[in-house]
Amino acid sequence: MNFSVYFVDFCGINPTNQSFANMPQKVHFIAIGGSVMHNLAIALHQKGYQVTGSDDEIYDPARTRLQKLGLLPAEIGWFPEKIQADLDAVILGMHARKDNPELLKAQALGLPVYSYPEYFYQQSLHKQRVVIAGSHGKTSITSMILHVLRLNQRKVDYLVGAQVEGFDNMVKLSHDAPVIVVEGDEYPASPTDLVPKFLHYHPHIALISGIAWDHFNVYPTWEGYVGQFERLANSLPKSGVLIFDETDDMLDVIGKNERTDVRAVPYQAHPHKIVNGQTVLITQDYGEVPLLIFGEHNMKNISGALAICEEIGLGKEQFYRAIQTFKGAANRMEKLAQNGNAVIYKDFAHAPSKVEATTKAAKGQFPKRKLVACTELHTFSSLNKQFLGQYAHKLDAADVAVVYYNPHTIEHKRLEPISEEDVKQAFGRKDLQVFTDSETLQAFLKSLKWNNTNLLMMSSGTFGGMNLKTFATELLAEK
Repeated sequence: MNFSVYFVDFCGINPTNQSFANMPQKVHFIAIGGSVMHNLAIALHQKGYQVTGSDDEIYDPARTRLQKLGLLPAEIGWFPEKIQADLDAVILGMHARKDNPELLKAQALGLPVYSYPEYFYQQSLHKQRVVIAGSHGKTSITSMILHVLRLNQRKVDYLVGAQVEGFDNMVKLSHDAPVIVVEGDEYPASPTDLVPKFLHYHPHIALISGIAWDHFNVYPTWEGYVGQFERLANSLPKSGVLIFDETDDMLDVIGKNERTDVRAVPYQAHPHKIVNGQTVLITQDYGEVPLLIFGEHNMKNISGALAICEEIGLGKEQFYRAIQTFKGAANRMEKLAQNGNAVIYKDFAHAPSKVEATTKAAKGQFPKRKLVACTELHTFSSLNKQFLGQYAHKLDAADVAVVYYNPHTIEHKRLEPISEEDVKQAFGRKDLQVFTDSETLQAFLKSLKWNNTNLLMMSSGTFGGMNLKTFATELLAEK
């Protein structure tokens, strides 16, 4: 398969029967402050669209970025009068509710209302669509692909879930890029559309990186969760390609199911070794390829990214040359501070499988150093008492295991309270250190000796408002 434009929609689906040249020009965002939503708004503004939006809360970096381009709403809140009959499209964010007054006005006027995945599909009807899915690794694999394509001067549109070095925005939509690479998750598309986001993209090429139960609030059973990935695999069109991690037990089953005219491409961790604290890829024809990232999970991510790049026309030599300078996506094993005796990392890991993989990676890269691994329970799933047992032994690779959670967050999410003893039993470590107060956690970490010891901070939150960069710098400066 070469790096070329698909001139027909291989999925045979065009809900609005609009051609690419006649896509909507005047667009309103309901919940414009969302991570992807504000990036999509910026991308459309840069494309020349007239963009407006509303939200009941907008925080940085979205606030500053929207303000800089004149896209920040003048007032916070919902204003039905913004919804006029001349709008070409209304894009509904997940943050909004079904009874949102702007949504009700749009529905009353009969305006086309899209979730952002649906709208992305409309923007990509004549492009080769590549979707990166899976319970873990989506952002890293997508970021690797974009990094490699950029260094090889290939045009590409994209949606990625984190900031990537060399890219100003997390979303790009253009008229001329022949390929669009999308990080697609299994979470519902919008409050009015419970279909998983990745199904709306209708990929020609899909990669599934692994399946580990997540989003307990949406998929209360393992079977229901796994079923969404099977739906994605079964949705591929004729001549489609399914790329999957064959070391994942469930994916090995899904990936090898017979699908008419769909080609299966399994992968596993790329051969590698660690030399003096640096991971090096072992290749057959291109020698040893030094990396700036590490961990068994990232070696799988590299194999997946390589498979995608080959499918869209890039050679292995081009890939290996570019991947050497990949530093990782924002908040993925990001180095906060370092001296001769210690390194402090932060990582977005929060789901059980991610916590386990990241902890093992940090320990494996520095096996002779002590590892203090700290994870925050912050998401709906991680704070759910019924789901907590999924974290059993996920911190076992750490020499000192620490868990932080905020009881107020549990109250805010209206969940059943959990105790420190509940957490210790769930993680299966009697020596687990559990904290519910950020200052007490910081005091504990400051009390430790950081000679020949690394620290790993894992969360999709902030550990109760900690400035991790400042804390890390001060922690090592004190030692």
